[in-house]
Amino acid sequence: MKIAISIVEDNRFVREGWLAVFEPIPEFVILGAYANCEDAFESEQFGVSDVVLMDIGLPGMSGIEGVRYVSEKFPDIAVVLCTVFDDDKKIFDALCNGAIGYLLKKITADDLISSIKSAASGGSPMTPNIARKVIASFQKPIFKSPPKTENLTEREQEVLNLLAQGKSYSAIGKQLYLSVDGVRYHIRHIYEKLQVHTRTQAVAKGLKDRIIQPPR
Repeated sequence: MKIAISIVEDNRFVREGWLAVFEPIPEFVILGAYANCEDAFESEQFGVSDVVLMDIGLPGMSGIEGVRYVSEKFPDIAVVLCTVFDDDKKIFDALCNGAIGYLLKKITADDLISSIKSAASGGSPMTPNIARKVIASFQKPIFKSPPKTENLTEREQEVLNLLAQGKSYSAIGKQLYLSVDGVRYHIRHIYEKLQVHTRTQAVAKGLKDRIIQPPR
């Protein structure tokens, strides 16, 4: 069964190198080799590709933008990006936008051929160090975000803590050297920021979002 391939690479020497690797392979049919995404997408042949081998650093539309376009317009085409970039952001941007494979240009000819065959048969070919980066991202410990403060001021957090302890407005005022009206002023702002309407709701939201600690 033939594998229809399109190439999108602006470097003529790299493009011709890939053609030289693929053309002797009996299973491969080269539909076209383009210097940019715009030319590729205008070609009638492009839409019947099984696999597209695409660079990231292209003139005009980038490979990241190109893979997004292909995944939206031609969801059955497998796009493999082959690039010199191995930084995490480009890798994950590429994969999130629809690339099914990510290779580095230092890949050997044999591995490149195997990767195209893998992509055509439903695989996700990746250069080993890229695969390690992807795996490592899933093995990182889950980062626990710091407690939310919902933009409460330090004084508002103090008032909310005392509300959680069951203190009255006058007791809160006495402890924080505020008038009762001053306490009401802060509580009104607490309600607005937490989007609640009662003392009980404010305390519950404060505890749930770890703005305050449970009273001892």
